Amino acid sequence: MEIFSLKNKTAIVTGALGLIGKEHCKALSEAGANVVVADIDGSKCSELAKTLSTESIGVSLDVTKKDLIQNFRDNVLNRFGHIDILVNNAAINDMFEDPKAATEQSKFENYPLELWQKSIDVNLTGVFLCSQILGTEMAKQKCGSIINIASTYGITAPDQSLYIKNDDTQSFFKPPAYSATKGAVIMFTKYLAAYWGKDGVRVNTLTPGGVENNQDEFFIEKYSSKTPLGRMAKPSDYKGALIFLASDASSYMTGANLIVDGGWTCW
Repeated sequence: MEIFSLKNKTAIVTGALGLIGKEHCKALSEAGANVVVADIDGSKCSELAKTLSTESIGVSLDVTKKDLIQNFRDNVLNRFGHIDILVNNAAINDMFEDPKAATEQSKFENYPLELWQKSIDVNLTGVFLCSQILGTEMAKQKCGSIINIASTYGITAPDQSLYIKNDDTQSFFKPPAYSATKGAVIMFTKYLAAYWGKDGVRVNTLTPGGVENNQDEFFIEKYSSKTPLGRMAKPSDYKGALIFLASDASSYMTGANLIVDGGWTCW
């Protein structure tokens, strides 16, 4: 299974403290990579890095700030000497603090411009900046793998009926910014794969389905019923796909979208 090994590789995960971000870090480390755990909270990143089995570090990173990413790149290169894998996982998935106001605020007709812009800044511009600044180092060394994390809502429209409670009231509407930005990430992946192919940098998308995370029971049941495998994902369900895309096991694969969604998009 040496083809899946990431030994002596340096991997960066943005949004590393998220539900599946943590699993991405664990998977990369288990495959042998030294992992740079990157998210807003640097102290929690360091705590996570200490639990990994390889030489790993935790670093605070705001993916919307170009100068901070440049400093981050320099620190990683000083520590490890090279960057081999970038997992663009950082993203905003709108959460509304007041459940009573969520339904009206999340309606497309009422959706706030500031939330739209914030999602673009993190979900799309953050992917662009990290790819530009960190991926350029891969292009210089003539090898590397960039993995952009999208969503099934980047290729199919949200089914708003999933958010209707058992009393027939709408809990909220899945907002437009998430779908728009994740769809753009998939196209950006293709652009970058074509642009950097000659430099040995592979760029692929990993599209996960919904992950069970203490959602309301009605939502879990509805989501599961629309999935051929009959369940939502576990956070660990994406580890194998991630290692495949990061390693030489996918050496002839670029510009692709690997969908791991329990069959959600086949219906």
